[in-house]
Amino acid sequence: MSAVESPPPSLESRIHGLLPALSPAQARIATEVLRDPAEVASSTIGQLAARCGTSLPSVTRFCLALGLSGYAELRLTLAAESGRTSPSWERGTGSEVGPDDSLDEVLRTLLRADTRALEDTVAALDVDALGRAVRAISDARRIDLYAVAGSASVAEDLRLRLHRIGRGASTWSDVHTALASSALLGTGDVAIGISHSGETIEVLEPMARSGRQGATTVAITNYPRSPLARAADIVLVTAARDVTFRTGGLSGRHAQMIVLDALYLGVAQRDYPLAEQAFDATADAVSTHRQRS
Repeated sequence: MSAVESPPPSLESRIHGLLPALSPAQARIATEVLRDPAEVASSTIGQLAARCGTSLPSVTRFCLALGLSGYAELRLTLAAESGRTSPSWERGTGSEVGPDDSLDEVLRTLLRADTRALEDTVAALDVDALGRAVRAISDARRIDLYAVAGSASVAEDLRLRLHRIGRGASTWSDVHTALASSALLGTGDVAIGISHSGETIEVLEPMARSGRQGATTVAITNYPRSPLARAADIVLVTAARDVTFRTGGLSGRHAQMIVLDALYLGVAQRDYPLAEQAFDATADAVSTHRQRS
């Protein structure tokens, strides 16, 4: 029986992922595409270049950066995607919360953003890279996780899950202790850096040192061209969008969680009997601390 294939990631999610790494001219094109995809779909390449104050070659380079063959494919993709959603991607994905929105509207906005983040992350995730990360973690002598702020809670959740199946790992959210730990890593160890922006210095520094020490480095970030992604051996990309007052918020962490859940389950599958035995043992150890009704 063949596996069910995920739909390809939306063009919108690819644009948002590349936006921080685009040149100023290409960023203007990206902003215009996100603002009114239907209008761009009906425009010639010259009209789009004129509206963005840039050149035809810049538009072509923008298309190539998205993995498209050229402007014709961009127009076709925009026409198809804007036809499946609302006229404005911005409202259709619920990325904005207005000052006059009701709490019901806020909840629906959050639901759309989080659902879209999960769907786009699964669609965009490189399954081969995921498999390499699973094998590296499963075979690792030591596993370090580097993350701060909101991403630190996600890293701690993975640490606890791995511990439940007999795979010890350490979470470091303080840069000094993270650097000290990374200095002791080497070949056969794994360092996992988690940062929504991919620009967090406290994550970048221990990741870079781990790599220099010979450890396999795994980056989990929303931006595939970020410094963290460039520093890693294996890159796992999320596809969350920020909501007003929620930069790197729960939609980003939910996207990180589905990637980390896949890593955890993949590791458990590789040595299922041992994982099952360890999981049962840890569950039994805390069973007396549950109040039965």
